Amino acid sequence: MHAALITGTRQVEVRDFPEPTPTPSGVVVDVALCGICGTDVHAYTSGRDYNPAICGHEWTGTISAIGTEVSRFTEGDRVIVGVPPACGTCPACESGHFAYCSTALSFATGRDKEAPPHGGFAPQIAVHQDRVIHAHPSLSDEALAQVEPVTISFHAVARSGLREGDFAVVQGAGPVGLTTLQCVAAAGATEIVVIEPGAARRSLATQLGATHVTAPEDAADLVESLTGGLGADIVYECVGAQATVQTAVDLARRGGLMCLIGLADGDVPINPRTWLYKEITTTSALAYLHHEFEETMQLIADGRIVVDPLHSSTTSIDGLGATLEDLASGSTDQIKVLLDPNAS
Repeated sequence: MHAALITGTRQVEVRDFPEPTPTPSGVVVDVALCGICGTDVHAYTSGRDYNPAICGHEWTGTISAIGTEVSRFTEGDRVIVGVPPACGTCPACESGHFAYCSTALSFATGRDKEAPPHGGFAPQIAVHQDRVIHAHPSLSDEALAQVEPVTISFHAVARSGLREGDFAVVQGAGPVGLTTLQCVAAAGATEIVVIEPGAARRSLATQLGATHVTAPEDAADLVESLTGGLGADIVYECVGAQATVQTAVDLARRGGLMCLIGLADGDVPINPRTWLYKEITTTSALAYLHHEFEETMQLIADGRIVVDPLHSSTTSIDGLGATLEDLASGSTDQIKVLLDPNAS
């Protein structure tokens, strides 16, 4: 069986692996589609060590084999990648911090004891049963392959302190920004400004619920005008660039909030005087909680979050390198690319 791995700076290798078999507590999933994440792109451009178990971590598929100890799943079940509930026994759980369960985090980062030697850029993957969640029956494979990143946006907004009626700003109209926009709207923000340099993405943001869109160079003036000089109640940083972290704080009002979702490579320059003067409250979002996958799928099924317009193309294992190069170019028209491991 072939699987694609990111192995260095702008390096993708297609390697042979034995066909997977389940452990007693594991399942084998026939992968239907796997989304390409911004984390994959960052790993491709940076050359940093990249855990092979999460090289392709937005997959959906059908269970084709189960271990002897598995009772919650049967062969033929459609599933998505997820994380388990809080274990209740790790130091974080014993201290009452169930949202920060170390066991759940190990699954989310592909460091659990049954983590596979490759990710979802493969026709099959063997994982512990706690790594999968039953798929919502009404959702297509294309929608299910986007649930994992949408759940990050859902988790970020849930943690952010957004209040109904808030004036919100979303920096970036990539896949994370466009789903954060929709989660912000679903949570009750009445004015939502999306900042994005690309005209096509600004247009899509408008279609998906942004009340205002702007290029970065015009954002400060627009927010000042719309808020009467006050600033935004909350700013979501979804770009993952060094400069935009400080920009998010600059756009917020005194006593406002900033939610960090995008991950910038390297250290980020900030002006602590601004943060202090404004008494900014900051939250961030790395991953998600078990129950949030069900809630996210229901929002998609209800039409409150729309993912079909984000799916811009589908590639193959052999096309992964060229696709990553395109996504890293900074000038692509792509939004969300899915990989079909069975395509030639």
